[in-house]
Amino acid sequence: MKIAVIGVKGLPPKQGGIEHYCAEVYPRITEQGHCVDLFARSSNINYPWFGHYDFWGVRVISLPSWGLRGVDAFMTSALGAIAACGQQYDIVHFQALGPSLFSCLPKIANSTKVVVTCHGLDWQRAKWGNLSSKLILLGEKAAVHFAQGLIVVSKDLKSYFQETYNRETVYIPSAPASYGTSDPKFPYATSLGLTPGRYILFLGRLVPEKRPDLLIDAFCALKPTGWKLVLAGGVSDTRSFSAKLLEKVANQRDIVFAGELQRTRLWEIVRGAGLFVLPSDVEGLPLAMLEAMREGIPVLASNIPPHQQLINDNRGILFRAGNLDSCVNSLDWAINHLTEMAVMAKNAQRHVQLNYGWDRITSETLKLYTTILNSPEPVGAGGQGAGSRGEVSSQVMTDALTRGRGDAGTRG
Repeated sequence: MKIAVIGVKGLPPKQGGIEHYCAEVYPRITEQGHCVDLFARSSNINYPWFGHYDFWGVRVISLPSWGLRGVDAFMTSALGAIAACGQQYDIVHFQALGPSLFSCLPKIANSTKVVVTCHGLDWQRAKWGNLSSKLILLGEKAAVHFAQGLIVVSKDLKSYFQETYNRETVYIPSAPASYGTSDPKFPYATSLGLTPGRYILFLGRLVPEKRPDLLIDAFCALKPTGWKLVLAGGVSDTRSFSAKLLEKVANQRDIVFAGELQRTRLWEIVRGAGLFVLPSDVEGLPLAMLEAMREGIPVLASNIPPHQQLINDNRGILFRAGNLDSCVNSLDWAINHLTEMAVMAKNAQRHVQLNYGWDRITSETLKLYTTILNSPEPVGAGGQGAGSRGEVSSQVMTDALTRGRGDAGTRG
């Protein structure tokens, strides 16, 4: 098979679950004899326009971009979709809902089979302005209408598309990124003034919907003796939000901002944590939590459905999303019941090992590709296609794309 991938910042991955997802899946696909072209943003990979290079068998093609907030994702997705129309791809795979706004182009141009993976309902994320959110939601509707295969990474997302659009989807979860060897003496953690097993870790982008501010408030209210809080993650179109976080903790000596960590430093910080906390309001299927679970780190998280899927059944502790008192009380219990939390961590580790693996994900993805190529109908389509609530005509999409090209850069 010849496969095109659209909607990815680039490879190798720097920050973001989608990039890590692609870095694991597509090299495995090329190992099985298939060809994969991944269209990336030149501003992210620092590579000349329209040049290409190899990443573990995947051909990464650099598309024009200027690092403009709210523009690059749409522009490179449109260019990738147009470029895909000029090639004889068997499958064009759009990663995420925003890029799927252009999923109509390959299908209309040459009847190429289209697949979309929904990693989360991105229009709900606080970092996007009103116009950008509307364009992403339109991308969701386009995915429902034009994709022969629609993959979701959580059971909650599967229910959402069924209830909203009467559209069946294919559930293929993500898996934790592969970790290498790290120094068991924890030199980097020690340099930050941290004691292994005695710090709480938040790992993820510093964006409003992940609620690092709530965790900071809970930690400051609790003031647990002998513990520190580490926030590790980069900024994603939210510099003003992260600046407010820094201001909030300016005089808090027990709160450490580690920034965006990669490779050995990341592995060391995760493995040294006494507790992993993810207080998000919105998630698809959080890879950072899967990584902590795989490493045997006790987990505390907000009770949104994707978190429930991962740590229900005595695999971790849940608190009410957005509720400070609930977060404080759960954090206090976890810190004072480390033996019970260790048992939950072992349960979680076994659960991840049994149910979330990249070889299985790759196999399921290839199976879907093969089914789509051999089927004239969309895989998993509901009894009435997209349903009356989700139906999008080609003319409506054309008009929307025209408006989007003119307005996408004005907000978010």
